[in-house]
Amino acid sequence: MIKKIQEIFNNSTDLKIQEIKNVYVIFLESLCSSDKINDYILKLLSLNKIKDITNVLAGPNTVEIKFDEIENYISNGFTVVIYKKEILAIETKGDLNRGIDMPQSQPDIYGPKDSFTESIQTNLGLIKRRIKTGELMNIDLTVGKQTKTKVSIVYMNNICEQEIVDMVTERINNINIDGIIDSSYISQLITKENATPFPTTLESERPDKVVMELLEGKLAILVDTSPFALILPAFFVDFINPTSDNYNKSININILKITRFICYFISLILPAFYVALINYNQESIPLELLVSFTAQRQDVPLPTALEAFIMLFLCDILKESDTRFPSSGSSISILGALILGEAAVSASIVSPIMIIIVAITFITNLLFTDSDAINSIRIFRYIFLFFAVMAGLYGVVIAFVLYLIHLCSIKTFGKPYTYPLAPFNRNYIFKTILNKQKKKNTKRSKMLTTNLTKQRSE
Repeated sequence: MIKKIQEIFNNSTDLKIQEIKNVYVIFLESLCSSDKINDYILKLLSLNKIKDITNVLAGPNTVEIKFDEIENYISNGFTVVIYKKEILAIETKGDLNRGIDMPQSQPDIYGPKDSFTESIQTNLGLIKRRIKTGELMNIDLTVGKQTKTKVSIVYMNNICEQEIVDMVTERINNINIDGIIDSSYISQLITKENATPFPTTLESERPDKVVMELLEGKLAILVDTSPFALILPAFFVDFINPTSDNYNKSININILKITRFICYFISLILPAFYVALINYNQESIPLELLVSFTAQRQDVPLPTALEAFIMLFLCDILKESDTRFPSSGSSISILGALILGEAAVSASIVSPIMIIIVAITFITNLLFTDSDAINSIRIFRYIFLFFAVMAGLYGVVIAFVLYLIHLCSIKTFGKPYTYPLAPFNRNYIFKTILNKQKKKNTKRSKMLTTNLTKQRSE
């Protein structure tokens, strides 16, 4: 039996096999805690007479297993103890996880400051710490032929629709892949990855955000080794509203929400709108302003459209370098933008007004943090610009109609992506597009659950 175990692990250097009183203790040194092995197993074996190891050994998680389960348990940080025909697996996992830290990609001034880690048990604990009821359910699955990654579907049994739980469970069970490295793998594998540039699952490293969505009737997917949870179904409006909106007065936040939507469309359309006005629809510009634009472009040899494409492309490169830079990346991109902009204007390669247009475009883009949402804006920005070059303001209108058609055609786990605008739902609008007073937020959305009562109204 011992030789077979050695063959299974190809005589791995960190596979340790110890024999004490005809009892074999087998574990992977790289995954296990030597202190736990010593306290739970070695001390007890050396100090007690061995007749029945189940009565001798003690551990927080001890199970009796079969031989064909040994590889799985050893690979998950368990120590296997073999005595005659008895085989026990005792959990002795080492502490390979970082501590609970502040959110890095989704920081907020208000609200809790803890975030998910790479440990699925810790992440589940952060959620259960907030929801103290037996109605919080989790379905554990194993995905990946080689990595055997633990995936947990978390939902409220009395709120979430069973239909969507079954749909997600079936899709995850149908995944056939060598390994799952991060939660983004699951997101891509259970959705139509390239059907749309818009994200249809919401990633969050904040436990409070996940709990808010669970209480609304959505579900979350936790993946071992990933500090991001997936929330689904996710709608278009979910990517424009940060968690901090829930921690402020609704009257103040509603102004910011409206500003955020305006900024979204400015970032999407502004370069195309400017090119359309300059190239085709000059009669729409006041004469004094048109004269100013013409004077600024007097020494610029490039067409307005090419000028816009070049500047947008350079800013996208700066944005990407900002993302990849280990720390203080924003200061590097700002410095690069200032130097490039000043040099380009001095060399008469681009006009000052184009620098202003592109700067406003990317400043408004900074309000959004989800990378897939930002990339979708980037793609459609170039599409709008292309149509503006072809047909001016008419082209911008055509592009906007096509944009809306595509947006309305997206389904996220059977739900319309444009909800709550289409189909219209007043209740959910006051949870996303606008904020309602907490004491008046008494109902859940009909699209997400049949359990509509959230709290009693006064």
